[in-house]
Amino acid sequence: MDKIITDDMLKTLMEAAADSDTSLLREPEAVYGWEKAEGNYTIDDYYALPDNVRAELIDGIFYYLSAPTITHQIISGRLYNTLDRYIEDKNGDCVPLIAPCDVQPDREDDRWMIQPDVMVVCDRNKLEDDRCVRGAPDFVAEVLSPSTKKRDRTVKRRKYRETGVREYWMIDPETEMIEVYIFKSTETDVLPRVYPFHETVPVSIFCGDCKVDFAKITRRR
Repeated sequence: MDKIITDDMLKTLMEAAADSDTSLLREPEAVYGWEKAEGNYTIDDYYALPDNVRAELIDGIFYYLSAPTITHQIISGRLYNTLDRYIEDKNGDCVPLIAPCDVQPDREDDRWMIQPDVMVVCDRNKLEDDRCVRGAPDFVAEVLSPSTKKRDRTVKRRKYRETGVREYWMIDPETEMIEVYIFKSTETDVLPRVYPFHETVPVSIFCGDCKVDFAKITRRR
């Protein structure tokens, strides 16, 4: 059975996240010749990064993204395949995508460009720019890591909710738990449902008809 997380449980999960963020690119101007203050970088600066630098732009700040672990890749890949097969079998119009793929969650906010691990976009107009998703995906899943979980739980979760993401999963390989947020436009905040890896997890945007079996996914680790 799925569980509704309580405030105390959520606080414990938050406190378990890393307090420091060593992935922050604190001196981009020293490397690339930029002179902007931290927090003022835009998508134009993002596209000026060298091709071999993978980063996210969050509230005008650059964060370096390291190579994912094998476990991370297995979880992301199997989740993507499950969503892709379901949409294909149903002849659906939604498009599943997997990182690295750029997303500007708010078309009007040029201080954000992120790379969710797995997502589903159902509005094809958001894919008109072939190099980037312009607007919020319908479904987003992030596989947590020590260097990213604090951002995934805080600023990114808030941005996803505010920009119209309908469903957000945070998958934690360390605790083997999945937190599922179902966002609604009238809510300022919402508590997640929590699933252990040994349970199947329904995908809400598909009315629970699509289910992800994490036990099968983790057996391949």
